[in-house]
Amino acid sequence: MIQFVRGILDTVSENQIVVENQGIGFGILVPLSVVSALPQTGNEVKIYTYMHVREDAMQLFGFLTKDELAMFQLLITVSGIGPKGALGILSVMDADALRFAILADDAKSISKAPGIGVKTAGRLILELRDKVDFEEAIEGALDRGEMNAAGRSSAGENGAAANEAIQALVALGYSSAEAVKAVKKVAAAPDQTVEDILKAALKNL
Repeated sequence: MIQFVRGILDTVSENQIVVENQGIGFGILVPLSVVSALPQTGNEVKIYTYMHVREDAMQLFGFLTKDELAMFQLLITVSGIGPKGALGILSVMDADALRFAILADDAKSISKAPGIGVKTAGRLILELRDKVDFEEAIEGALDRGEMNAAGRSSAGENGAAANEAIQALVALGYSSAEAVKAVKKVAAAPDQTVEDILKAALKNL
């Protein structure tokens, strides 16, 4: 099995790239998130890959990080979601955004992916809820972005857990105002975890 391909980025199209390695061009299907993050053609890239073998075809699916690849491999274990469906989901949201959607039971956001209906999205949430590491997702969101002063001051009354929840939402792309508003709607008890607050807050966004 091909674990990754490192080589020169030769061609980029809407959902496929070609990476040249030792004179061989590897055609790799990728989500839109990968396409938008690639360097210019002619530069070296490293793509983590999953090989899907069918009776009539062999396809390589590729991602820029091991985390995206791991989420893709989780998605294709869900009944009714094949490699192309999983690729579509990861084209409309990254791995951490998908984890938060699962945490918040947000089938509507997941169903925005091509070919994924609300029913399939609901099944995805049900099947993956116990397989997704939400603490890792929260830590990843906090590592990627810091809350600005407005968010810090507005959330102070809800304690450290609320502050961390706001930071995670901001890192996911919500504005500080949206994050603070959503968290303030949550009646944060002293024993609530960041995960508890996020799950409730995401339903307000």
